[in-house]
Amino acid sequence: MTISPQLAVLKSLFAIILGCAGALNAFAHDARPIYVQIHETEPGTFNVQWNAPPTMPPRALPAPALPETCQPAGERAVQQTPSAYVASQRYRCVGGLSGKRIAIRFPSINPSLTTLFQVRLSNGEQHFHVLKPGDYEWMVPDAENPFAVAKQYGWLGVEHIWIGVDHLLFVACLLFVARTPRRVLITITGFTVAHSLTLALSALELVRIPVPPVEAVIALSVVFLAVEIARGHESSLTFRYPIAVSSSFGLLHGFGFASVLREIGLPQTELPLALLFFNVGVEIGQILFVGVLIFVYLLVRKGFAAASGSAKVLGWGLHPSNLSLAASYVIGSVASYWMLQRVAGFWA
Repeated sequence: MTISPQLAVLKSLFAIILGCAGALNAFAHDARPIYVQIHETEPGTFNVQWNAPPTMPPRALPAPALPETCQPAGERAVQQTPSAYVASQRYRCVGGLSGKRIAIRFPSINPSLTTLFQVRLSNGEQHFHVLKPGDYEWMVPDAENPFAVAKQYGWLGVEHIWIGVDHLLFVACLLFVARTPRRVLITITGFTVAHSLTLALSALELVRIPVPPVEAVIALSVVFLAVEIARGHESSLTFRYPIAVSSSFGLLHGFGFASVLREIGLPQTELPLALLFFNVGVEIGQILFVGVLIFVYLLVRKGFAAASGSAKVLGWGLHPSNLSLAASYVIGSVASYWMLQRVAGFWA
């Protein structure tokens, strides 16, 4: 039996998918930063807890460094869990931490890890800061600064959408479904409005849904769109009303975004600003991603045309329908792997 060029290409794609799915999973919803929580239980007394990825060797584990005015008030405790190294220590700090520098120290070098600091003071005030891999110190502000909050949470939104590969694959599928610039704009807007709504409701704890089922359904939403693209039935509800699909699943993706904010925490005095700019950051990240996809598509199309004169390789024309089919198989296979893994995790 003769195998068509299209089928041969698809079989090659499947081989690549099976080899790379496990590696891709490490990036889906898993930034693996160092997370430092500093909680003032009473004036001048602080409980410090920090988590590090389990992939780090024990001898390379970092530790937070408090000002010289802080002295340990107990022994350091360290334990290893399946998901992280967890360490904690209690300190007494003369004059508190406001306006003073805290840091993260590594025994050798930082293996390109981001550090998230969360400081909760006894008066209810809360501060959050992200240290990039090349930064090691941060000054705790005297009061929450609106500009700093907007900058930090905006960057966090951009960072989260770019490391949330499942969210990005969903957006990529929306492009294949919507197709025209006007429909793409309307579809992405529906997704934005929907996930912004549930993000706010969940972050404010007005609505609470367990994270594992949400993440499993997020993967399922990507599988659903991939199947619809592969079928290519333009009379289906998905192709006729893409905004309905993007808005419906956008509600679920909002709960996924909110899980990040719940882990990190929100500022007490600038709560609306933090939510607003986290959303702004997510949208900036989405726009950049869409721009990259369009640029890559045009570049590849131009390159194939220049190489062959007919934009064909192995008899497969470089047309939107063929690109959609190939993308649907790749995206659907990876998302199916994530979905099964996340569902299996319910009983882990």
